[in-house]
Amino acid sequence: MIKVHGYAAEQTKAPLGPYTFERRDPGENDVVIDIQYCGICHTDIHQVNDEWGGRSTYPMVPGHEITGIVSAVGAKVERYKVDDRVGVGCFVDSCRKCAACLEGMEQYCVEGPNLTYNGVEKDGKTRTQGGYSNKIVVDENYVLQIPDNLPMDRTAPLLCAGITMYSPLMHWKAGPGKRVGIVGLGGLGHMGVKIAHALNADVSVLSHSQKKRDEAKKMGADKFYDTSEINNLKNLEGYFDLIVNTLSVEIDWNRYLNLLALDGTMVVVGIPEKETLLGASSLINPRRNLAGSVIGGIRETQDMLDFCNKYSITSDIELIPIQKVNQAYPRVVNSDVRYRFVIDSKSLEDHTD
Repeated sequence: MIKVHGYAAEQTKAPLGPYTFERRDPGENDVVIDIQYCGICHTDIHQVNDEWGGRSTYPMVPGHEITGIVSAVGAKVERYKVDDRVGVGCFVDSCRKCAACLEGMEQYCVEGPNLTYNGVEKDGKTRTQGGYSNKIVVDENYVLQIPDNLPMDRTAPLLCAGITMYSPLMHWKAGPGKRVGIVGLGGLGHMGVKIAHALNADVSVLSHSQKKRDEAKKMGADKFYDTSEINNLKNLEGYFDLIVNTLSVEIDWNRYLNLLALDGTMVVVGIPEKETLLGASSLINPRRNLAGSVIGGIRETQDMLDFCNKYSITSDIELIPIQKVNQAYPRVVNSDVRYRFVIDSKSLEDHTD
C-alpha cells in the first residue's frame, strides 16, 4: 500500500484538516501520479456539506481537478510512462460495458461512474479519495494526457470546469452564427466564454455582477448583460439559440427560457440544492428545449484538452496552499474568486503526522 497525505473533512460541514491514508499498490493497468495541483470545485463544497441528499461519506478527501506527474506504472500500462504530464477528472472508472461506456460517454454510465472521491472503486467497496492529496492511483484508461504547452496549475480546472462547458457547447453546436448566452461568470462560466469565443460563436454573459463586465470582454464575450436590471432580460426575449446556465443557486428558469429563440435550448450544468419550479408555457410556445449536461467522457475530455492547447485556453486561477482551503470555501460560495482556486500540492510537504 502507498501512504498518502491529504486534507479531509471528518464529518458533515466540518473544516478540512490533515489526514493520512493509503492508496492501493498499482495493479498491472494502473498509473501512480504524484499530484502537483488540484482545483477547488463548488461540487467539493456541496459534497463536504452533504447538500445533495445524504450521499456524502466521511472522512472525505475532495478534489477532482487533478494534474500531476506519473511516478510509476503497472506492468501492462501502454499509454503512459514515468514523468508523463497527466490529469484525472471527476471519475476513475466505470462499468465499461453499458451503451454509454461503449460509446465513450462514461459520465453517463448506467451503473454510475466510479467517482474520484466520495465514491467506491471498481471492487464496489473500497472508498475513493480525491485530489486534495499528494498521490493517486488510477487505471490508465481513465487518465488524461496534458499537452506540453498547457501550464499544469491553470490546466487543473479544465478537468471539471473546462469539460463541463466544452461538452454542451460542442453537443449543441455552438459556432459561427449562433447566439450563445452564458449565465454566471464564475469557475464554469469564464471557461464557457473562452471556449465559445474560440468556436466563433456570438457570446453574451448574463451576470448580476456588473463589476465583471470588463473581465468578461477580455475573455472574449461580445456582450454583457446585468441581470439585476429587469429590462435587460425583457429586451432579450427570443434572442439566444443556446443558453448554458452555470449557476448552482436557485434562479427563475422561466425568465431565462423566455430568452430563447424558436427551437432554442437552455442547458443546465449547475445543481442547485433545492428544486426549481418550471412553467410549461416557457417551453411550449416557441418550441424551446430545457436540457442538462454533466462533464464529459474520457475521449471528449482529451479532445477538450487538445482544443484548449490549440487555442491557448486555460483557467484564471488563484493558487493557494492546502492550509488555506477552509478560507477558500466561503469565498467560492460568495463568488469571491477570480475564477478558480487551485491547491499547490507542494504545500502538503508541510504535513506532519
